This record gives sequence, C-alpha cells and structure tokens, in this order.
Amino acid sequence: QVQLVESGGGAVQAEASLRLSCVASGGTLNLGTMAWFRQAPGKEREFVAAVSRYSHSINYGDSVKGRFTVSRDSAKKTLFLQMNSVKPEDTAVYFCAAKTYPSTSQDWEYWGQGTQVTVFS
Repeated sequence: QVQLVESGGGAVQAEASLRLSCVASGGTLNLGTMAWFRQAPGKEREFVAAVSRYSHSINYGDSVKGRFTVSRDSAKKTLFLQMNSVKPEDTAVYFCAAKTYPSTSQDWEYWGQGTQVTVFS
C-alpha cells in the first residue's frame, strides 16, 4: 500500500509562483506514473500533469501548459509541481495520484488528501 502526502499549498497573489510536493511512502518499490489533479469548488476533478516512472513521458492539461512543470525525484520518492504565473482560476485543492508499475489501467490506485491552493487577484 502506498501513502501520498502533499504539501506546499497556500494563498498567493496572481502571477506568483508556488511549488507543490508529494511524498510517497509504504509500498513504493513498484511506484509507477504519478500525477497531479485539482478540484475547484463545485467543479469536477481536473487532470493537471503526469510523469511516468522514469520521467520518459510527461503530459499536461491544456489549462496549465506553459505555466506548470511536473517532475519527480525517484530516489526521494517525491513528485513536484512547479506552478508559475498562477491565475485565480488555478484556485483548487490539488491532489497527488499514483499507479503501480507496470499498469495498463486507466484508474489511479492511490490518492493523497490534497493541498489547498488559493490565488487572489
């Protein structure tokens, strides 16, 4: 079983930068693709970014392309999300998610509790 704990959220002004972290613990030997999702009040959960086990494949949601950068440090079992030029519409709870490796499932097996990001203008 894998546990994911996010940190780094907070309240920032528009155009500021923020860096989120997600530390994995527990059964991480077969930790595969990791991702960030977000959910704003009254809205569905939205895909933000994902990075494969060896960082060979990286994908972003359209709304964050060019502003956010996802990365991982496998040795430290940590996923990062560098958020630059944030906008009020980036306000949401940000969740870390992960799959085991290898996996062909579309489902994300593990989820963190989330960290709140609030962007004010």
